[in-house]
Amino acid sequence: MSSSVDQLYMRRALKLAANGHGYVEPNPMVGCVIVREDYTNDAAPTDGESNEALSHIVGEGWHEKYGEAHAEINALAQAGSLALGATMYVTLEPCSHFGKTPPCVDAIIAAGIKRVVVAMRDPFPKVDGSGIQKLTAAGIDVSVGLLESRATELNAPYITRIAKKRPWVIAKWAMTLDGKIATRIGSSYWISSEESRRRVHEWRENVDAIIIGSRTAMEDDPLLTVRLPDGRKPKRTPTRIVIDSGGTLSVFSELALTAREAPLLLVFGPNTPEGKKAFWESKGAEVLLLNAPEHEQRLILLLENLAERGMTNVLVEGGGELLGRLFDLEYIDEARVFVCPKIVGGKEAVVPVGGVGRELMRKAATLRGKKIEAIGPDVLMTGRIDY
Repeated sequence: MSSSVDQLYMRRALKLAANGHGYVEPNPMVGCVIVREDYTNDAAPTDGESNEALSHIVGEGWHEKYGEAHAEINALAQAGSLALGATMYVTLEPCSHFGKTPPCVDAIIAAGIKRVVVAMRDPFPKVDGSGIQKLTAAGIDVSVGLLESRATELNAPYITRIAKKRPWVIAKWAMTLDGKIATRIGSSYWISSEESRRRVHEWRENVDAIIIGSRTAMEDDPLLTVRLPDGRKPKRTPTRIVIDSGGTLSVFSELALTAREAPLLLVFGPNTPEGKKAFWESKGAEVLLLNAPEHEQRLILLLENLAERGMTNVLVEGGGELLGRLFDLEYIDEARVFVCPKIVGGKEAVVPVGGVGRELMRKAATLRGKKIEAIGPDVLMTGRIDY
């Protein structure tokens, strides 16, 4: 089969994989397509354009929900007996171990697949090449690396959690034209438009946690829940996390009053007054006490802890002090920034990213793969960070 046709099927598998976003974490997003050249399906998918090659697809699927069947199993179920002698395109190395589900490689071998094209090897230690080895040992022709960069980009959060032992960090802020997230007295209600705020709720349902600092909690008194305009049930309920080194969160805050309605995690430092932990636990919050003396050390420990819990994506919604520390650590992986048509001025007004920052402009971090979109009166700019 030609390289261009192989790429066509793998692009479709990658498109299918993305359907699992927000549903499958901490698992990776995976898509699978099974093809027979001697089969023609008149009701074949078009992938947005008419293409005769896609009529040879006998089965396809994606990992739809954590704990449920993997992409390969869904595709094999659709293919049935037509899988015998077929070629499988899968965006991630098939698993070879028992987890929530049995090994996919066993099902692939049993179905009689003759060729498997894999976009990327799975870095998860229980797989990491063993799935490829088992398929090869069974006499299946296996090739690895087709559109690998796209597969890596798709599952960058998963790879980050496995390789760096921390979640993928998404920084979100809304700022005025002059780059302020609050006035000199801390007023920020509202910088962004209603349309932009709706978009934020759509983001929240796709992450494991929403993180803010204690100052943002005090000044904005946010709820940090997912509230979708159509009343649809969110894909997931993210944990609300407040980094509150001194235990200053008000008992009358929105977060405190809803501690039993949505998960709330308070991160305390070593100087938190005695008794605060027990008090907040009695209110329904979880408390994580980190005894490291420096803020940066506690941030590192927190993110390691979240990764151990299986958290893959976290959304940091401020403020500038917290985002600055994450930036200085080079821990911000992605930025989502609303630029709003307002000017507040003032040299003491709050900037979105504090911290130490970069001394030289040539060492400034840059936005890769940036996208720009108009949302109501605001402009949204998103992209991944290159340090």
